[in-house]
Amino acid sequence: MSVKLDILQIQEFLPHRYPFLLVDKVIECEPGVRLVGVKNVTYNEPFFQGHFPQKPIMPGVLILEALAQATGLLASETAPDELVGMIYYLASIDKAKFKRPVVPGDQLMLEVKFLKSKRNIWAFDCRAEVDGEFVASAEIRCAAVVE
Repeated sequence: MSVKLDILQIQEFLPHRYPFLLVDKVIECEPGVRLVGVKNVTYNEPFFQGHFPQKPIMPGVLILEALAQATGLLASETAPDELVGMIYYLASIDKAKFKRPVVPGDQLMLEVKFLKSKRNIWAFDCRAEVDGEFVASAEIRCAAVVE
């Protein structure tokens, strides 16, 4: 079963809000397997004012944050009933790699694949692309926390 989420549904799962909510929609989600999300990058993003204003590029740490938010969404869709409503905090980022910059007008595709969970730690293989071209990747772990 594939799940799609719009921005209002995403806000039900993630505590982030503008300007820090970095997933605009989910176009595919197979709970327990993978999720594909979209971040539309516009010139109006607040970080472009100070991050290379003469040649605006999306900061790499925000690409990783967008991927981390996507892992929280997949974890939320995957979690067993007793873990519903938990918040997923970033626990670690390993093997981060960057290939090309992301600029205004790009549509950043976020793909996260569930690897495993142990106790309250969830592990994901993450990849970001623009127009089918590799942008960044990392292994991300998040911790499920009762709020």
